Amino acid sequence: MNDMPRYRTVAGCALLLASLGAGAAACGGTDSGKLSSHPYDAADQVSFGVAKDHKKPVPLTKPLEITSNDGDGRITDVTAVDTAGHHLAGELAADGQRWHSTAPLTAGTHYTVRVSTEDDDGKPGTRRLSFDTAPPPSKKQLKVTFGPNAGEYGVGEPITAQLSAPVKAPAARAVVERSLKVTSVPATQGSWYWVDSTHLHYRPEAYWPAHASVKASSNLAGVKVDGKLYGGASKPLSITTGDRLIAVTDASSHRMTVYRNGKEINDLPVTTGKPGFETRDGVKVVLEKQAFVQMRSATVGIAAGSSDSYDLPVHWATRVTWSGEYVHAAPWSVGSQGSANVSHGCTGMSTDDAEWFFNAVRPGDVVKVENSGGDEMEHFGNGFGDWNLDWKDWLKGSAIQGGGSSTGTGKSADNSAQNVVQASRLRPAV
Repeated sequence: MNDMPRYRTVAGCALLLASLGAGAAACGGTDSGKLSSHPYDAADQVSFGVAKDHKKPVPLTKPLEITSNDGDGRITDVTAVDTAGHHLAGELAADGQRWHSTAPLTAGTHYTVRVSTEDDDGKPGTRRLSFDTAPPPSKKQLKVTFGPNAGEYGVGEPITAQLSAPVKAPAARAVVERSLKVTSVPATQGSWYWVDSTHLHYRPEAYWPAHASVKASSNLAGVKVDGKLYGGASKPLSITTGDRLIAVTDASSHRMTVYRNGKEINDLPVTTGKPGFETRDGVKVVLEKQAFVQMRSATVGIAAGSSDSYDLPVHWATRVTWSGEYVHAAPWSVGSQGSANVSHGCTGMSTDDAEWFFNAVRPGDVVKVENSGGDEMEHFGNGFGDWNLDWKDWLKGSAIQGGGSSTGTGKSADNSAQNVVQASRLRPAV
C-alpha cells in the first residue's frame, strides 16, 4: 500500500512523455520549416553603397548604407562591428528596404557586417561583408593619459584624463566623454566632469567602495572628434582601493578623529590655522607623503625677518594641497594642540601622532576639515577638492549629463602654481 503512490506517479510521467512525443511528431510532420531552414545566400538581394568595392578603403565622409534590391524581400537586421568589438549604430527603415549608419565610421579599422534578410515567402537569408576604412585625414590625433599611476589608493582618489589637444565644442566633448569608460568591481555609478578643455575628472556620487578594482580606458582610436581631429590609441589604467580611511578635523574643538571602514581608530589633539591663516574647510585628498620637508617662508614671498617668516625642518608631512597644506609634526606647538589654533594653515600634531598618521594613510585617503572659518577647499587646481561639489553640480560638468560647461570653479592642475602665493597661509607657525 505504501508503494502505490510511487507506481501512479511513474505511470503518469510515462503518459505525459508519450503525449509530448506525439505532439513533437505532429509538429515535425508539417512542411513549415521557415524558422529552422538554413538561411539562403542573400548576396544578390542587398547592396552595400560606399562599401560595394570592399577592396579599397571606405571613405569616412559618408554613412554606410545597405539597401534591398528585391522589392518583394526586405532587410530584417544589420550588425556592423569593428576590430575592437564596437558596434556601429544604425537605423533600419520601417519597410526594411534600407539601413544606414547613424554614427561616424571609425577611421583606420576593419569592419565585419552581417545582414539578415527574408524573401516574400518569409524564408531567412544572410550576407556578410568585410571592409577597411580610410585612415584619419590628419596625423594629429587626440590621445588620453589617465591618472593616477597604477597602484592602490584611498577611496577619495578621482580618475583623471588629460587630453593631448583642447576640445571645446559641446558636441565634440560628448564624443570624447562617451568614449572614456570607467568600471569598478564592486560596481558603482559615476560621471566625468570637464575641468577645462584638456582635463576631465571622474568620481562616483559618494566615495569609491573599499577594496574595489577600478579600470579606465579609451575607445577613441579612429573616432572623429571634431573637424579633422580623430582619436588615437591610449593606454588603459587599473587601480585598486584600500580601506575606507577618513580623517575628520574639527577646528573648533582642535581634534582629529580618524575612521577606518566606519570605525573610529584614533582621536588626536591638533592645531589648525590661526586667525588670518585659517585652514581651508572641506574635503581634501592625500596627495603624497614626505618624511621630511624643509619649509621656508621666503619661497612664498614672506620677507625675511618679518613676524611670519620661518625656515623649519618638518617631519612626517602628509600633503593635502599643492600650495602647501600638510598634516605634519609640529613639536613647537604641542602646548596649543587640542586647545588653540596657532598654525599658518597646516594641521599640526605631536611627532608621535604625526608619524602614526603618516603611516596610517595613503594617497587618495580623505582628510576633511570642519569649522575652521576659512575658505572652502578649491574644487580643482590645488589638489583634489572634487568631493566639495554636490552631485547635481558635478553632473553639470558632464558633456552628456549637463552640457559639459564649467560652473566657473574649474581650474586645471597646470594652474596650481598660481596658488603658491597663498602658501604662507598653509605653513606652520614659528
